[in-house]
Amino acid sequence: MENREGPGLIFHSDRGSQYASAAFAKQIKAFAMRPSMSRKGDCWDNAVAESLFGSLKTESLHRHDFGTRRAASDEIMAWITSYNHSRLHSTLGYVSPMVYEKKWLATKQAEAA
Repeated sequence: MENREGPGLIFHSDRGSQYASAAFAKQIKAFAMRPSMSRKGDCWDNAVAESLFGSLKTESLHRHDFGTRRAASDEIMAWITSYNHSRLHSTLGYVSPMVYEKKWLATKQAEAA
């Protein structure tokens, strides 16, 4: 495992034993990542992440047989880019995540001015 994003990257997981282990916690700390885990018995903590990963798997990954890790990585990045730029979300007012973020940033900049 390698943290290419830099310190502060958040790793969100469910309460699986592999993620709750001391060895995993040590690895997260070594990469200067921040652990984030669902609360016990609260499936909604992880609902957004689970929905995203479910969509990724059914819309993209299950249709491919990747010959290399690079090919899989490239497909995932292409899917995420498309998702962020074009997928409309009811919880975001039926705009894409990128449009929502741009509107949010513009609002914050206007408030700061």
